[in-house]
Amino acid sequence: MKKPKDRKPDMKMAAAVRYDAERDGAPRITASGRGTIAEKIIELANENGIPVKNDPDLVQVLSKLKVGAEIPIELYRAVAEILAFVYSLNENQRIKNL
Repeated sequence: MKKPKDRKPDMKMAAAVRYDAERDGAPRITASGRGTIAEKIIELANENGIPVKNDPDLVQVLSKLKVGAEIPIELYRAVAEILAFVYSLNENQRIKNL
């Protein structure tokens, strides 16, 4: 996949996604940024025990969406795989704490 010309190869990017089945019709972007902002998003996730998945291609696409926007249907599969990853980590942690 080609890298966009405006993206420095070493610049961090991050996007945060939330899905609440009772409130949302689809997962939503809750934060997005590059550089210092991306580092802060990742730092806050780590401080709060929120799993971080490194997927540069997906974050490139998600970062183009506005904060609060629902994930477009074309990205459901990719985001569903990440949510399944997060849910499995949460379940494993729950089992360890029993």
